Amino acid sequence: MSLMYTAGSLVAARGREWVVLPESASDMLVLRPLGGSEDDIAAVFPAFEDVRPAEFAAPSPTDLGDQRAAGLLRTALRIGFRSGAGPFRSLASIAVEPRAYQLVPLLMALRQRTVRLLISDDVGIGKTVEAGLIAKELLAQGEATRLAVLCSPALAEQWQGELREKFGIDAELVLASTVTRLERGLELGQSLFDKHPYTIISTDFIKSTRHREDFVRNCPDLVIVDEAHSCVAADDAGQGTASSSSNQLRYELLRRISADADRHLLLLTATPHSGKESAFRNLLGLVRPELVTVNLETPAGRAKLAEYFVARKRADVRTYLTKEDGLSDDSLAERTAFPSDRWTKDEPYKLSPAYRALLDDAIAYARDRVQAAGEQGRREARIAWWSVIALLRSMVSSPAAAAQTLKTRSESAAARTAQEADVLGAPVAADSAENDRLEGMDVAPGAAESEEAGARLLELSQRAAELVGPAEDAKLKALTKHLKSLIAEGYHPIVFCRYIPTAEYLAAQLEGKLGKKTKIAAVTGTLSPQQRLERIEQLAAESAEEAGDPAVRRVLIATDCLSEGVNLQHHFDAVVHYDLAWNPTRHDQREGRVDRYGQKRDQVRVITMFGEDNGIDGKVLEVLFAKHRQIKKDLGISVSVPDETASGVTDAVVEWLLLHGRQGSQESLFELDSHQESFDRIEREWSSAAEREKTSQSKYAQRSIHPEEVAREVAAVRAALGGADEVRDFALEALRDLDAVVRDPRDGSGDFTAQVGGAPAGLRDALAATLGGRLIEEDREIPFRTTPAVGRGEAALVRTDPAIGAIASYVLDSALDANTPGPRPARRCGVVTTDAVTIRTTLLLVRYRFHLTLPSRIGERQLVAEDARLLAYEGMPSRARWLDDEAAAALLAARASANTHEQLARNQIGRALDGLPGLAEHLTEYGTSLAAELDASHRRVRKANEEIVRGLKVVPQEPADVLGVYVYLPQQPASTVSGAEA
Repeated sequence: MSLMYTAGSLVAARGREWVVLPESASDMLVLRPLGGSEDDIAAVFPAFEDVRPAEFAAPSPTDLGDQRAAGLLRTALRIGFRSGAGPFRSLASIAVEPRAYQLVPLLMALRQRTVRLLISDDVGIGKTVEAGLIAKELLAQGEATRLAVLCSPALAEQWQGELREKFGIDAELVLASTVTRLERGLELGQSLFDKHPYTIISTDFIKSTRHREDFVRNCPDLVIVDEAHSCVAADDAGQGTASSSSNQLRYELLRRISADADRHLLLLTATPHSGKESAFRNLLGLVRPELVTVNLETPAGRAKLAEYFVARKRADVRTYLTKEDGLSDDSLAERTAFPSDRWTKDEPYKLSPAYRALLDDAIAYARDRVQAAGEQGRREARIAWWSVIALLRSMVSSPAAAAQTLKTRSESAAARTAQEADVLGAPVAADSAENDRLEGMDVAPGAAESEEAGARLLELSQRAAELVGPAEDAKLKALTKHLKSLIAEGYHPIVFCRYIPTAEYLAAQLEGKLGKKTKIAAVTGTLSPQQRLERIEQLAAESAEEAGDPAVRRVLIATDCLSEGVNLQHHFDAVVHYDLAWNPTRHDQREGRVDRYGQKRDQVRVITMFGEDNGIDGKVLEVLFAKHRQIKKDLGISVSVPDETASGVTDAVVEWLLLHGRQGSQESLFELDSHQESFDRIEREWSSAAEREKTSQSKYAQRSIHPEEVAREVAAVRAALGGADEVRDFALEALRDLDAVVRDPRDGSGDFTAQVGGAPAGLRDALAATLGGRLIEEDREIPFRTTPAVGRGEAALVRTDPAIGAIASYVLDSALDANTPGPRPARRCGVVTTDAVTIRTTLLLVRYRFHLTLPSRIGERQLVAEDARLLAYEGMPSRARWLDDEAAAALLAARASANTHEQLARNQIGRALDGLPGLAEHLTEYGTSLAAELDASHRRVRKANEEIVRGLKVVPQEPADVLGVYVYLPQQPASTVSGAEA
């Protein structure tokens, strides 16, 4: 039995109208409600249910709207599209409006048969969104069927939330804490990577032999690797270190995954080479084997790399698609609101007399211990070295950290060799720029190595415990002053500490000291990654409840478990480095959590606290941080400090401290003869790394996609789906018409607020599902913001925001149903007398449906897509003079310049509706032309992939649906009007 209905045709069943989808069979129709989403798809069996052909009903001449009816209906319709007909199948169905520069990796991906990309955009530009766009598009097109994201366990929940909330991809977490539950639900012989098509997997968990082999055997056809630099090691990396061993295991896993030439692979990292060429080459080799040996000094070599590699700094994308990018004008210019700069200040503090005495005694103990251990052998010397560093770092952190360290056994004390002592001691005592395993690194390290030292350390520990509180802890007292100042200026700061005891100590000491309206919370490694995010959201929610009070502030105390990957820009806008890290790159990572896209402050404040007289902080600041800042000032870029450089400097600082004591000599470290050669080498290495980084900005600049190509696709997307200004105007007008209380400050930001307590119940229910029931029930103000990056209880003025979708759905449904109770902002008909036209002009809002045949690597896909277009003609239908698209769209801005008599309006709209059958031929021709344009667009985007475009087809489904008819009458004497109508 042959199909009665072709894909894209309309049928009536179950009391409503549906679109027939390509998955239909002769005995079963797969249907999507007209104007509905993918979630509403249903199967209908014609043998058992009444199914009949349907035609979209013409508008009623008695249901007239005002001058804004056409624009509101058109925008509501376009916002509702979830399957656009253009080459980007996913853009209509995601809950984020990507920036134009974020489309560049997507365009690069669509030109490859098997997608292989290294995305190395700067911190805060949006690599997660760029990867999500590619993943969603490949899944939507059928180029990929399963997805795995490999990331650190601390970022797994964040990845899960991003994919679910922004891209509609519901991924399962595969972590050490979830695997037992997941494996319980497996059938005999089934892999959890096979059962769950979308997974987010801990890179550490997957390293175990059993799980690694299972993953390799059942690896999805699309893999995203976050922080990919941590999965490779330089060829000359130190053997035996914990980080190099971990990197090697991850590298072996990725090497096996990438060996399948048909597997899509996206590698994400903001630091692709970190000054180590061999590690960079190994990373490129995962993308394409030939890139390992390609000569990047030649134009041909760089052109080859540009096909697979994109690396941009903020300055490259802050303004984009302008005349400076080679475009003819700035009509598509996009300015991304990154914070303009960081306000930074180093704030010194001096120890109290009692704390100074304790630190002097601790240094004396450390000196004696190192000297004694040096005479016992290299193993003992290295154990003592790491114990001393742990002691000194904890001592200058806080009394709480010092007390804990002094009574805890040293991690390196169990080492059997000097090398093992380094492996055990370095991670908890140093601050590696490349250490992606921050889990467990914030525990207070131990300093006790033997029973003999126990009594002396216990005495120091007791003295440290007596120094808690602002009376003896001058550092805490200084922090309180800085926080009060930031709070008074309206900031919400994060205070970063090195150790858990310090963070917990600060949270307890600061409670009640920063004002009754200040909420304080601590997040450390004692919490699981999920609990950390929940603690932050809880702090944000508590302060949001009192958002009407301008004195409400939030302060977060955190360790470095939050310094990488976690996005904090929505809730915080200042950073205080309470503990000076021993690598400036760690400070960059901390600040990058706040200073990134979505930060509402134009200027992020950064305060770095340092001990002026503790003998350590001042020298670290003088040597490491001064050099780091100078390079950033000279080159305009931040260069990661090589770990060897940082550890070389800090080793010298400790040696200097043990040699000279806390007061020491007044010489600069660089002026000490004993370290001059070492510092000269460090200076050369760091300067060389900086120069390589500067060179790479031009050498590896993204050139495979020209801005003009991006501009063309952005223009096409905006024409089909609408832009930000249209969405804002729609939301503002629709909410006012639906009896919401709207407050538009007109301050140039474009933001406004709305209370929807008086709006129809259907709209309130829909908004409650997206923004939270409590917000709607209590009739609180809903902030509508022009930035797509919004926080809890806020709506973004972009077409893909769920709250905007709820408003559009209500406006569209109420326009189509004349019996809807309450206000109806949009109508399907309207007559306007205006001075914007000189002759009777009719505007049609037409919905086209297209049947697309899209070839892919796994076979052809049959899809039904929709598009909305405005068509306009002058005169009567029988002698229509058709206007171009630009002129038709301009009619939406026409405003009534005179009243239109009710009977005249009905006569005019009646004639326009009666003339619709005579326009059918032109509507069909326009649909055929539009199909040809869409076909060309698909082929243009995939022009480098001949196999994919060979079987491409775009066929319009007839007849088109006329959703709206709007007549514009010129303002002139009645006799002239009559003549125009004749």
